[in-house]
Amino acid sequence: MRSLFIAFVLVAASFAANAQTTPTTAPATTAPAAITTTTNPTIVFVNADTLLSNYDYYKAEKTKMVTLSQKAQAEITAKGDAFQKEVAAYQKGASALTPVQKAATEKRLAKKQQDLQALSQNTGKQLQDIEASENATLYERINTFLKAYTKTKGYKIVLTYSKSSPSMLYGDDSLDVTKEVLAGLNAEYKAGLK
Repeated sequence: MRSLFIAFVLVAASFAANAQTTPTTAPATTAPAAITTTTNPTIVFVNADTLLSNYDYYKAEKTKMVTLSQKAQAEITAKGDAFQKEVAAYQKGASALTPVQKAATEKRLAKKQQDLQALSQNTGKQLQDIEASENATLYERINTFLKAYTKTKGYKIVLTYSKSSPSMLYGDDSLDVTKEVLAGLNAEYKAGLK
């Protein structure tokens, strides 16, 4: 802490000494020098929006999830429609039933309604579990690829950018490796399909 204070005092004294001398000519104004580096960057970024919309594995898994969801919804809708028809038939013919038959039918219909609700909830949970598992697999695939990719390129950090969740506000286009990563991931995915 003391050395920081001494350095600050020295800088301030130097600044004050320069301010007291008057230049004989006007100082030349120059634009700040552009920083040029000949080494590769160690930090790069990937645009997550572009990556996901063009990654073949993700598109295939998304299609599978939509298909699973549609099938599950169709099954639940069909069972719900059948249940509604059964209820309508009961209501239409209820006046002809004995009190014991009414009670038994109502009990059976209540059980069917509970089963239908349970099926809907369980199906929703199963779809969420499948989606969470697929997201974990997606992350692992990308992470595994990036580990090898960064070693070959000499990168130390790969950031991600997304318009929907912009944790990175700006990245120079020269640091955007999305196209290279996407090409590598798609090649790896296609090789796995063979």
